[in-house]
Amino acid sequence: MTNNTANSGSGEPVSGLVIVNYGKNQLVETAAGDIIRCVARRGLPQIVCGDEVDWLRTGDNSGVIETLKPRRSVLYRASGNNDQRPLVANIDQLVIEAALEPALDYFLIDKYCIAAELAQTEPLLVINKADLLEDNDRERIGVLISEYRQIGYRTLLTSALENTGIEAFSACLTGKTSILVGQSGVGKSSLIKRLLPNQDIVTGRLSAASGLGKHTTTSTTLYHLPQGGRLIDSPGVRDFHLATVPGEALGNGFREFRPYLGQCRFNNCRHRSEPGCAIHAAVAAGHILERRMNSYHRLMS
Repeated sequence: MTNNTANSGSGEPVSGLVIVNYGKNQLVETAAGDIIRCVARRGLPQIVCGDEVDWLRTGDNSGVIETLKPRRSVLYRASGNNDQRPLVANIDQLVIEAALEPALDYFLIDKYCIAAELAQTEPLLVINKADLLEDNDRERIGVLISEYRQIGYRTLLTSALENTGIEAFSACLTGKTSILVGQSGVGKSSLIKRLLPNQDIVTGRLSAASGLGKHTTTSTTLYHLPQGGRLIDSPGVRDFHLATVPGEALGNGFREFRPYLGQCRFNNCRHRSEPGCAIHAAVAAGHILERRMNSYHRLMS
């Protein structure tokens, strides 16, 4: 669709929800459940999945986004030049899926948790592929779950293959807008199929509306859950990079750091080797994990 087409819109703008975003085009869902392929007016901020917009019809199944409504939350990631770019908007919960296979990446989990904190959304850590855990693996996963629970994060153990923990997972998603993120290979697609038995039908409908065929299966997509709530799948996120965050803001991204922030001897303390650092004292006292401290330093570098 070209801007000339977009400029031919008429009538009054109506509200819609962006459920798929792929480059310059978006699929907007109407209040009646219709799917409209839209482009955005020039000068608007980048439109992302989860955005609420006002749009104007330009054809039977086409339209132009006129305005972007205020966002209540935004999840950002780093672009190639380290600028922050929005990934999704208006989420309540960031679901971080991990598994022992392909590899358990603690630093990646921490980055997602920090991103959730900075976006003022709630993280939920889901350890999938529980059916593959041996006894020694269960001990390792038990320690991981205990560590994050002590910080104050909710955790779940699931198996998409054996349908373990799916009911509890579904309950955590009810009534919320969540995004599911994680490494490639941790079983996101399998979990989504458990939650959305009709996913293939929905995806086919979206592909038909987009006119791009299977391209939409690799785009960030919002699904409505049968029990109520919305789940955004972002299959394009293989890794996740935070843009450079100022030290004070980054410290606030670590939930367990907050009681000690502002208590260091020096106001500009970077929590490295400065004397009188309250964060280092908390690590030494066992109140903050050294592993989490290392994550902070990696992000500061």
